[in-house]
Amino acid sequence: MKELEVARLALPDGARTTVYVLRLPRERWRGRVVRMRPLRRLREWCRSNGVDNAIIGGFFLRPFDRPLGEIWVDGERLPSEPWPAPWDEERSCVHFDGGSVRLRPRAELPASIRGDLLQAGPLLVRDGRVLIEPGRDPEGFSAGCDLFDSDITIGRYPRAAIGVNDRELIAFACDGRCDADAGMTLGELAAAMRDAGARDALNLDGGGSTSLIAGGELVNVPRKRQDLEIPGGRTIPTALAFEPR
Repeated sequence: MKELEVARLALPDGARTTVYVLRLPRERWRGRVVRMRPLRRLREWCRSNGVDNAIIGGFFLRPFDRPLGEIWVDGERLPSEPWPAPWDEERSCVHFDGGSVRLRPRAELPASIRGDLLQAGPLLVRDGRVLIEPGRDPEGFSAGCDLFDSDITIGRYPRAAIGVNDRELIAFACDGRCDADAGMTLGELAAAMRDAGARDALNLDGGGSTSLIAGGELVNVPRKRQDLEIPGGRTIPTALAFEPR
């Protein structure tokens, strides 16, 4: 089975962007949350730890490099910057518990976590249905955009997402911020995840932090600003790593 797919995706207005879809059979692979101290480039961390496949994790607060939202590893909650109420309960998470994986709003998951949890969001797809619609902001990312460099709900950017169905874990990234690669809106990302076969899908950190490692290599092209590449990718505090079962 070919695990990494690279394609040029045509967007609704005729623009194009390069997308990377890593498909990992759940019978052979499982995910876990990684907290990096100190911050590392994802490719460097993977090479140091013998990990072949991984993707950027949750958002973080610059210049303090403190993760935003809840993080649990091996059943232990780690220090992070909580989202302000009421978004702390609304914003969605990926929860790995052994071979199981759930993508749900925080309020729908147990208060005390077994396994690993990373809060990111918004939820893009649920039960096969695209959730991103114009004028809807149920997880408050537009209302709380002061914590970000920009409002992530508006415009096209490099993006990353995690998806799941009964058979696969799906790690997705797209390029952007150059003439050849327009990036994607959240709505376009949600539609692409559904079309890739994700039953559920969750938005991860994007922009200059977008990083997808497949076969030990950084496959996307991280960019800080228009046409300004970040060699090797940005240093990040969290990631989702995929390991053989």
